[in-house]
Amino acid sequence: MRTDAGRKAAESGVRQQSIVRSIVLHLLPGVLILVFFVITAPLLENLGAPSFLALLLAIAFVLIPFELGYLLYQGKKRNGVLSLRGIVHYRQPMPWWQYFVLAMPLFLWSGLVMMILSPAIDTFFIDNLFPWLPEWFFIGAFAEDLGQYTRPALVLTAVLNVVLNGLLGPIVEELYFRGYLLPRMSRLGKWAPLVNSLLFSLYHFFTPWQNVGRLLAFIPLFYAVWWKKNIYVGMLVHCAGNLVGALMMLALVLRIA
Repeated sequence: MRTDAGRKAAESGVRQQSIVRSIVLHLLPGVLILVFFVITAPLLENLGAPSFLALLLAIAFVLIPFELGYLLYQGKKRNGVLSLRGIVHYRQPMPWWQYFVLAMPLFLWSGLVMMILSPAIDTFFIDNLFPWLPEWFFIGAFAEDLGQYTRPALVLTAVLNVVLNGLLGPIVEELYFRGYLLPRMSRLGKWAPLVNSLLFSLYHFFTPWQNVGRLLAFIPLFYAVWWKKNIYVGMLVHCAGNLVGALMMLALVLRIA
C-alpha cells in the first residue's frame, strides 16, 4: 500500500529514484572533486598558489561539467535536445515579495551559523578528528598569511572565487541537488529535505569538519525550497552567502596585493 508521500510523488509525475541511486548521485561528484583537489592542491602550493585555487578549479573542471552535464544528458534522453525541461523541477512561481520574506531570514540565519557558530565547531572537529590531514588540505588557512603567495596567484584565486564559488557553482548545485535530486526523493515526504541536506553536506568531502555547521546553516533553506517547490530561493540564498565571503576575500587581496 502506498503512503501519502508515495501517492503525492506518483501524482507529481516525478519518477522516484532508488535509495542507492540517490546516494550515489549525491556523493559521486564530491568524490571526483576530492580526487581532483588532492592531486592538484600540492602542485599549486609548490608553484606559489594557495590550495584553495585547486578547489576553485575543481568547480570549473569537475563540479559544473559533471552536475550540469548530467542534467543536460538526462534532458537529451528525455527531450531529444540538450534541455532541462522536465528534468529540473521545483520551479513553481512565487510573488516577488515572498522571495524577500523567505530569503532574508534564511540568509541571516546561515550567515550567523557559518560566521559565529561554525568556526568553534570546525576547530573542535579539526583538532579531534582531522589533525592528520596535511596543511594544504585546510583551504581557508591561506588567508592567515597571504604574503606567502604570489600576487598573480592571489588575484586569480580571489576573482575565480567570486565567479565560480560565488555564482556559477551554487547555481549548478541548486539545479542538481534541489532541482533534480530532491524531487526524486519526494516519496520520503517531510524527511526528503533532511536526507537531501545530509547527503549534500557529506558531498563536501574536501571539508568534512564543516558537516555539522553546514547542516545547521542550510537545513532551514532546503526545507523552504521543498515547501515552496521553488529552487530559486535556494539559489538566491546560496549565491548571496558565498558572494559575501568571496567579495570580502577579493577586497582583502586587492588591498594588500
